Amino acid sequence: MKPFLKWAGNKYKIVERIKALLPPGQRLVEPFVGSGALFLNTDYPRYLLTDANADLITLYQFLQAEGEAFVAYCRPLFSPENNDKDRYYALRDEFNSTHDLRRKSAIFLYMNKHGYNGLCRYNMKGGFNVPFGRYKRPYFPEAEMLYFHQKSQSATFQHGDFRDVMESCVLNDVVYCDPPYVPLSQTANFTGYSSGGFSWDEQKLLAEKARELASRNIPVVISNHDTDFVREIYTTATFTEFYVQRYISCNGENRAKAAELLALFS
Repeated sequence: MKPFLKWAGNKYKIVERIKALLPPGQRLVEPFVGSGALFLNTDYPRYLLTDANADLITLYQFLQAEGEAFVAYCRPLFSPENNDKDRYYALRDEFNSTHDLRRKSAIFLYMNKHGYNGLCRYNMKGGFNVPFGRYKRPYFPEAEMLYFHQKSQSATFQHGDFRDVMESCVLNDVVYCDPPYVPLSQTANFTGYSSGGFSWDEQKLLAEKARELASRNIPVVISNHDTDFVREIYTTATFTEFYVQRYISCNGENRAKAAELLALFS
């Protein structure tokens, strides 16, 4: 099943590659759950799904708890009247100011489908700032949301930092990390999907945490770009290399294959 959200770096197309590396266990832990593509297409008894993006996790918690009622609550936002630039910016302003978390979660879904390229981006003050996307008929993902609700009954969703999540792991956990990717060059613009970004030092720390877990017999798989820096910090891991076709610049015509790898720490 595809995720109900658009998400940068969505792993739906390479789920089978990731699953081939994941050993069996009692719980799959994802410190960067994103759209949840792997969660939706695996069959672990339990899941711990966390992310640094609080808005994402809050949306998942409402859908998990309410199911069809929350889907029905979101549906009116997907009206022809709301597929309009002025309405989009009015709803975006409401999202950035409201303290009603249920309403905010519904608008987050709306902006994911109506905003430019399905981006999730915040300014330095933490305000969502993705522009209007100008889609003819944005898709309301009812079936995908209902499947997510059903699947999520075996999951725990938490807003948190990867450090704390990985330190909490126990024997019989299996960990998959999909961090914001290292840029293809050190001069590239590198900003994360949460307002705080993800630094070079955090990339190194993530690799250290993966090695620590592996030393405790807790396997970890991490996905990232295939660069010299990544291979250096993942040096103790076993690599699986492949290419993924994607836009690699702001120029939509510049579509090329980017080298990626999966690193297994075990």
